[in-house]
Amino acid sequence: MFYITEVEDHIRVEPKLFGLPTIEAVDKQLRETYTDYYDKELGKVVSVIEIMEVGEGVIIPGEGVVYYGAKFKLLVWKPELQELVFGTISEITSFGAFIDMSAMRGMIHISQTMDDYVSFSKANSLLGKASKRSLKTGDLCLARVVALSHKGDEPKIGLTMRQPGLGKLEWIKEDQAKKQKEAAKAAKAADKEAKGAKAKGGKKK
Repeated sequence: MFYITEVEDHIRVEPKLFGLPTIEAVDKQLRETYTDYYDKELGKVVSVIEIMEVGEGVIIPGEGVVYYGAKFKLLVWKPELQELVFGTISEITSFGAFIDMSAMRGMIHISQTMDDYVSFSKANSLLGKASKRSLKTGDLCLARVVALSHKGDEPKIGLTMRQPGLGKLEWIKEDQAKKQKEAAKAAKAADKEAKGAKAKGGKKK
């Protein structure tokens, strides 16, 4: 889930930025520091939104840098269990697929890609035996976060698409169209039955 969060920290501005106005130097240092930054509690930093306040600089003898106390806002994405996520399939493997969610990447085990028996094809796609549906690189999908592990530099995110309303966007549209067609057919049959019963009732004396 995306959040805007306020952070108060001391920013270590390097000598290469000393010639810039203070606010600009702090801004550039923040963007460099928080590029690809991830913290278990904070989440994945997407962007530095705003610098709200910059205090006086402090020079630490022997370091050759300046520390500025600053308050700023960050846009972060923090994965949460059961959260729905949109993404693009970035890689297909024999054991599943990786989905690029822009801020991070998650993994869908082959058994969780669709409600079908799935196999890995020579064309580098995942194929459903009964449905004949295929999943390949570049496909847009809707998935759900079902597992999180915070070991390593970034979390490992486990996803599923084996639930109603999830999967490749084309599949979702196909399923919705099928349900609408079935509902219309059922409504038509019910209407016909009601008219038949009414006509039959009208003939009684």
